[in-house]
Amino acid sequence: MAPLRRRPKQLDAEPRLFETGGQGGAGGLVLAGDRRGRQGGARTGSGGPAVTAERSALSAIPDGEGPDPEALRRARQIAARLAVPRPRRDVTARRGAGELASLRYRGGSDDIDLDRTVAQLVEHPLPDEDDIIVRERIRTRRSVLLLVDVSGSMRGERVRTAAATVGALAAELSRDDLAVIAFWSDAAVLSRLGQHVPPQILLDTMLRIPAKGLTNIAWPLRVAARELARVPARDARAVLLSDCVHNAGPDPRPFAARLPRLDVLLDTSGEQDAELARELARLGHGRLRRIGGYTDVAPALGAIFTY
Repeated sequence: MAPLRRRPKQLDAEPRLFETGGQGGAGGLVLAGDRRGRQGGARTGSGGPAVTAERSALSAIPDGEGPDPEALRRARQIAARLAVPRPRRDVTARRGAGELASLRYRGGSDDIDLDRTVAQLVEHPLPDEDDIIVRERIRTRRSVLLLVDVSGSMRGERVRTAAATVGALAAELSRDDLAVIAFWSDAAVLSRLGQHVPPQILLDTMLRIPAKGLTNIAWPLRVAARELARVPARDARAVLLSDCVHNAGPDPRPFAARLPRLDVLLDTSGEQDAELARELARLGHGRLRRIGGYTDVAPALGAIFTY
């Protein structure tokens, strides 16, 4: 693998992982795994979060203030244009969680759909097995992990667009499992798979994180790999929204290759690293789409979810 075009700063401590401190609400973030702030640290060579004794509260705006109206406006505009295709039905996931559908009998379910079966028998008085229609639960859910860059290079208009993307995508994927991780040199888990945090709360929480610090893309990819390891690979995917100006931590490309799928939304409204973005998408078996502003978000998301 060729060396990175930029030489990132090598970190002398393991990056930290924060999570929301409240129960599904916006507000402060605390170090994951140690809410009382006890002294500790990551095991040598481990992928776990580092834990220190420092007080860990990240808050860009005081509690009680409403979410940024411009970010809300952008989120509504993105949502109005966003049409993410539903995943293909997986008929191999018999007797599992999913939507109830009527299918031709294949030796699985014994729950016969009488109305559909009778209709078939009218046309075929001497039926084959294919003429028996049964009801089965089939998997139609995705597990999507959205990785959002809130580092210093993504401040201002860029972070508003990123927050609007989070809000719009959370609303669109309400029937799927969506997790959101904001990152800079550290990272914060705003929602985990299966939590179903309301879109406006996700948007609001993300806007409370100050846009500062270096950009360590390797760290959220490592966290994403751990989160997605809990679900079948065929249902799992990560989406990275960033300028891909990786300037801290190890080379992120090997971590991209470990994900079942990684799509990249490259923010091109300022400084960017298109070469690294292409490599991450290629190694992650995903697609690269460029975003020059929030109006580009909906078509870009629609494109990456078409397969």
